[in-house]
Amino acid sequence: MDATGTPGGGSGPGDAGPGADTPARGGPSGPDWLRGAEAAKTHLTLAVGLAICVAAFWFELDRALAGNGLSWAYVFEWPLFAVFAVYMWWNVLHGDRAVRRRRAPRPEPALDPRYAGMLEAWEAHQRKLQASRAETEDMRGAGDGAVGGGGRAGRRNNG
Repeated sequence: MDATGTPGGGSGPGDAGPGADTPARGGPSGPDWLRGAEAAKTHLTLAVGLAICVAAFWFELDRALAGNGLSWAYVFEWPLFAVFAVYMWWNVLHGDRAVRRRRAPRPEPALDPRYAGMLEAWEAHQRKLQASRAETEDMRGAGDGAVGGGGRAGRRNNG
């Protein structure tokens, strides 16, 4: 851990850190991967969990084949628990950064050249409208005698 309290030396949960966009090479040598006794405990927990899932699966399969209809649900449920255990083991062992990947920025949609003239004309029209509105507001603000020029605030209050 570093001074900020994060295992990889980043500034927080949203910080991807240096080299986060490239996958780790050469095995579990990433900055926040579990090693040593912590990794051994995680492996042991997975092994025990998988053993329980396998034993429960065989138990429920035997009961289901003997005629217990409810046991068929458990026959399919225990393998799902095992898959979830492996998923969680992987996340605990490798940390959050092993799962996150940066996405490439999406390119801006290109404008069809046939419509480039239309876009320029529309932008020119919008600029004219904006200038006309500003000019109209300036004329109204100067003519109504309100303190501060009137303008939009005066119109909003008067409805």
